[in-house]
Amino acid sequence: MAATLRYRPLNLARWVIWGTTALIMAVLPIFFTQGFAITLMSQMGVAIIFTLSYNMLLGQSGMLSFGHAVYSGLGAYFAVHALNMASKGQLWVPVSLLPLVGGLAGAVFGVLFGYVTTKRAGTTFAMITLGIGELVFSCSLMFPDFFGGEGGVTTNRVFGKPFLGVTFGPAVQVYYLIAFWCLVSMALMYAWAHTPLGRMANAVRDNPERAEFVGYDTQKVRWYTLIISAFFAGIAGALGVINFEIVTAENVSAVRSGGVLLAAFIGGVGFFFGPIIGACVFVYFVVALSDHTKAWLLYLGMFFMLMVMFAPGGIASLIMMQVQLVARQRFGRIWRHYLAAGASSLLVLAAVILTVEMTYKVSVDSSGGTLMKLFGVEFDAAAAGPWAVAIGLWIVGGWLFNVTRKRVSQVYGEIQAEFQQGRP
Repeated sequence: MAATLRYRPLNLARWVIWGTTALIMAVLPIFFTQGFAITLMSQMGVAIIFTLSYNMLLGQSGMLSFGHAVYSGLGAYFAVHALNMASKGQLWVPVSLLPLVGGLAGAVFGVLFGYVTTKRAGTTFAMITLGIGELVFSCSLMFPDFFGGEGGVTTNRVFGKPFLGVTFGPAVQVYYLIAFWCLVSMALMYAWAHTPLGRMANAVRDNPERAEFVGYDTQKVRWYTLIISAFFAGIAGALGVINFEIVTAENVSAVRSGGVLLAAFIGGVGFFFGPIIGACVFVYFVVALSDHTKAWLLYLGMFFMLMVMFAPGGIASLIMMQVQLVARQRFGRIWRHYLAAGASSLLVLAAVILTVEMTYKVSVDSSGGTLMKLFGVEFDAAAAGPWAVAIGLWIVGGWLFNVTRKRVSQVYGEIQAEFQQGRP
């Protein structure tokens, strides 16, 4: 039989999306030139790789891990030692290729630890990963020669002669290096999701019994997936080394593993771009919001609770809901109700912020007095007036939000009923 050639047209939308992403990454430092903004974007790039690597386990393979920081942290430790050796002339590795050192280290430990952890699935897998994480964290304090003890291991990313004027001393040069690796890692992880292994990982997540019935070893699928995930986690860890020039025991701690879990869930584990959004939101809470209030962790916890209660699919699911409405020309019926609900939610948000900040000032930070400034207004947190304003915002904002929320739910339900009836 003669072979036939088939022409497969280019996916123009995919090229536009990836091209736009690369363009945005390239021009961001032009518009945000401040040092803090560059640092914030660099940390977002590292977090995107780390969160996407975690979502390879949770979202695409159904493996809930409580110890994913082990692979990024160990990758960071090997990268920092490689960087120190390179600066002394004992090893040839340019800074731009250092993420490969971290990635390979993460993959090696993925082979070792993954073989043990993937023997079981579900809750048992989660508990084993938690134990592995605590084991590695304990080792970071027991072996100071490698892990540096409580002080960690420091380094200097600037060494040798500049290449085309690039020394990686300025923060903007580090940002572009992180952006490059972030874009490459995103593309590779997206491509992996469409490989046979990626599809089988989805099958093992959805129905492991049927996957075994058709002849696949589910343990090997989970193991191979974890190895690849650990590789990208190690890349994120090495990029963190280049950015901060230090690695401590916190890099392999349960706090870091819990953080990436929160980021993935907030963004939405069911969509590829969900962890990207979640990583950016999480870094904003940790870095930007922590500079404005000491109660940032409380806000993060409240935000996570709201996402779990009202949008378990994450921010990405909310976006896709609106895309469906726009595509089927129904968004015009609901956007005014969205606007009303958003305005009323701002009143509730103002009530939350005012209550939290005044409570914190009075109960925790009152040693220097109870005067505080919020929303550009200076007032006494111990006086009755501000508390009366907060109560008023709670009552009015809560009532308005309840009314507008019900209206949004009603209109959205009507639209969904039309979809189910097959109306165009």
